[in-house]
Amino acid sequence: QGGMPQTLSSTSMFTPCGFSPHLHTSKEDEQGGLIFQDGNLTSASLDALIQHLIPTTDYYPEVSNSQCNKQLFIDPHELLSRVCHKCIEQQRLDDPVLDKARIRKFGPKILQLLTEWTETFPYDFQEEGMGFLGGLCFFLSLSLQAYWKKMNQLLQTLNQKLATLSHGQEGIVKISAAVSDKLVAFKSKPPSIQREILSVCSDPYTLAQQLTHVELERLSHIGPEEFVQAFVHKDPLDGTKTCFSEQKKTSNLEAYVKWFNRLCYLVATEICMPAKKKQRAQVIEFFIDVARECFNIGNFNSLMAIISGMNMSPVSRLKKTWSKVKTAKFFILEHQMDPTGNFYNYRTALRGAAHRSLTAHSNREKIVIPFFSLLIKDIYFLNEGCANRLPNGHVNFEKFLELAKQVGEFITWKQVECPFEQDPNIIHYLHTAPIFTEDGLYLASYESESPENQTEKDRWKSLRSTILGKT
Repeated sequence: QGGMPQTLSSTSMFTPCGFSPHLHTSKEDEQGGLIFQDGNLTSASLDALIQHLIPTTDYYPEVSNSQCNKQLFIDPHELLSRVCHKCIEQQRLDDPVLDKARIRKFGPKILQLLTEWTETFPYDFQEEGMGFLGGLCFFLSLSLQAYWKKMNQLLQTLNQKLATLSHGQEGIVKISAAVSDKLVAFKSKPPSIQREILSVCSDPYTLAQQLTHVELERLSHIGPEEFVQAFVHKDPLDGTKTCFSEQKKTSNLEAYVKWFNRLCYLVATEICMPAKKKQRAQVIEFFIDVARECFNIGNFNSLMAIISGMNMSPVSRLKKTWSKVKTAKFFILEHQMDPTGNFYNYRTALRGAAHRSLTAHSNREKIVIPFFSLLIKDIYFLNEGCANRLPNGHVNFEKFLELAKQVGEFITWKQVECPFEQDPNIIHYLHTAPIFTEDGLYLASYESESPENQTEKDRWKSLRSTILGKT
C-alpha cells in the first residue's frame, strides 16, 4: 500500500489506535486479551475489542476504527446489543436506585457513543437495528432522565439521514433505468434531436465544476460500512448464526462505479458523434481542458473517466481526427494517470491533494475525490492479503488500523461540501444524455473514419447489418 496517503484530517475519531493511551504498555505484553508491542495494539480477542468499545465514567473509546473493523466479525445489531447490555450491567442502570453522580458522568459518554455510531454508520440501524435502538434509547432515557430530549433528537436525526440515503439510492436507480432504455434506441448515430455537450456547456471550467458536484453528491451516499460489506467473508471463528455478508448493502458503492463507466462512455460518444473531423477534434480538446481542470480541483475520478473514454479503441483509432488535436496537454494528463509502478504518479498527486486538503482554508481547497476503482482495489487487496485472525485466534489489529486509515480518509473527503454553484441543466445532461453501446461507438467510429484493415472492414459490415439493418 506504499503509495497511499498517510495523513488523516478527521478529528479524534481517527487516532492511530482506537484505545485509550493509558492502557498501553511499552513492551510486548498481554492485558485481558489485548497484545501490545512498543505501545501499539497489534492483536486482540473479539471480546476484548468489544469491551474497549464500551464507555465508562472516565474512559471514552474511539468509535470509528473499532466499529468499522468489527463488522468483519460480527453483525452490527449484535454488536450494538452486546455493547449496550454491558453498559447497562457495568453502570448498574437497571438498579432500582441509581447513583446519580455516576450517571451524570456516564450519561454524556453513552450519548456521544450512540451519536457517533449513528452519524458514521447509519446503515447499521436500517430495519431491525432501528427498532432495537429505539427501545434502547427509551430505556436509557428512563435511567438518564436529563437525556430524554437528546435521545429523541438522535433518533429523529438518524431517521432523516436514512430517508436521505434511501432517496439517493432511488434517484440513482431511476437514472440508471433512463439510461439503459435509451441505449438501444441510440446504438447508431443518433438523429438530429440529439444535443451535444458543447451546446449545453462550452466552458471546460464550468463542466469540471459540475462533474465535481455529481462526484461529491454520489460520494456522500456511500457509507464506510459498504467497503467492509463489499469484501466481507464469514469469519469461521465467529459463533453467530447469521452471515452478515448475505445482507450486503453496497448499492451506493456499485452505483458510483456505474457513474464512472457512464462518464467514460459519454466522453467517447461525444467524440465519435460529430460527422466532421474538425468538430471531433474540437470536442477532444474541450475534454482535455475539462480533465485538466478536474486535476486542478482534485477530482481524480472524473479525470480518470475522461482519459479512459478518450483511450477507448473507437476513439483512439480516429487518427485523422487526432492529427488535428494539440495533444501535448493530453499526454501530460495521461502521464499523471499512468498505471506504471502501481499508479505511482497518481498516488503522488493524490498525496499532494490530501496534504492541501489538510491545510485548506476553503472548501475549494479541501476537495479530494480519489480514483475510486483503485481505492476499492487497494482495500480489496489489503483485505485479501492479510489474515483477519492471527494463529492464536486474536484479531489482527495492525491490518485493521490500515483498513480504518484508508476508509477514514475517504470519510473525511466525502464530507466536503461542494463550493461550486450547481447548474441543473448540465447535471441533467450528464445523467440522461443518450450514450452509445460499445458496438454503437465502433459503428460511429467507422462511419467517421473508414476501416483500415480487413478485420475492421468485417466488423463494420457486421455492425451496419445488425444496428442499421443495412448491407
